[in-house]
Amino acid sequence: MKFKESQPMSIGARQRHSIPGGTRTRWPLATVPVLLALAAPPLAAQHNTTNPFRPIYGWGELPEGREWGSTSAVEIALDGNIWVAERCGANTCVGSDVDPILLFDTDGNLLRSFGGGMIAWPHGIDVDHEGNVWVTDAWQRGATTTGHSVLKFSPEGELLMTIGTPGEAGDPPNHLTRPSDVLVAPNGQIYVVDAHDRTRGRVIRYAADGTYMETWGELGYGPGQFRDPHALAMDSQGRIFVGDRYNNRIQVFDQEGEFLAIWTQFGRPSGLYIDADDNIYVADSESSPAPNEFTGQRNAGWEKGIRIGDARMGWVHHFLPDDRANVMGFSGPEGVAVDRDGNVYGAEVSQRRITKWVRFRR
Repeated sequence: MKFKESQPMSIGARQRHSIPGGTRTRWPLATVPVLLALAAPPLAAQHNTTNPFRPIYGWGELPEGREWGSTSAVEIALDGNIWVAERCGANTCVGSDVDPILLFDTDGNLLRSFGGGMIAWPHGIDVDHEGNVWVTDAWQRGATTTGHSVLKFSPEGELLMTIGTPGEAGDPPNHLTRPSDVLVAPNGQIYVVDAHDRTRGRVIRYAADGTYMETWGELGYGPGQFRDPHALAMDSQGRIFVGDRYNNRIQVFDQEGEFLAIWTQFGRPSGLYIDADDNIYVADSESSPAPNEFTGQRNAGWEKGIRIGDARMGWVHHFLPDDRANVMGFSGPEGVAVDRDGNVYGAEVSQRRITKWVRFRR
């Protein structure tokens, strides 16, 4: 639903109404419901969304004999092709020599792959301005020489940089702990969020050459505190959006870590993507009334799926629902990306697939 620009209203704002002359007017009873409807602020309209997309489930063809594993990482290459990091036909790559990093064209044809034996648990992904591919390895049980690191690859698969000490958890400057996502800013600086096991809650900043710069954040529920910082994105203003999943919110910062805002209208964020027009795409794979050790319930009253809105104003315009009737469980996409034609790709852990949502109307 569109709103008139002459009637802006921030999310959660109150409207105050005065009575001329301070007097009270009596209205016929039949008129009261009409007046109430006209006077009520349009809060309900914030949740009226549309879905101008049709899904293609199981997008992406793998070589004969290979099956999809869990995936939470999808990103767009500079030439418009699609990068996916997949967990080796299972939910772990420990002990596997299968290539987990895959490049597809937009029709789902596999173009090339690499990374076999180098990654324990591929989780987050980004592509920098030179086309290099960055993958967070969030570790998995049994890994001794992989995990707890961020790997930078050339588009052809050459390992160019490693941040953290593979196989060893810890703290910066030399270690990471189960990093969930990575973001490379236009100036080359690198932002990483950890820890996926919720033992830390922080954003770690590095120079373009991988030199440690600073850390901000801590475990908690307040502004600048995190419980499972799970995803990263940057808008055209250079603001950094952090998917603070276990706190059921997005937090917004400047590039130096100054807190700017908290948004809760996009559900429980597992994945984030912001396109060149500042449309924001938020993958929610966990919202449900199921019990949660931190907040009592995971996110009661919200559905799992992808919410699409405006990263400048915060409005939610579209909702792409999960196709699985799994109210209390995990399902649907964790990772999300959008190609140059506006088609949306969801990387799904539970369903072990990529879903391509094709836009059929504007």
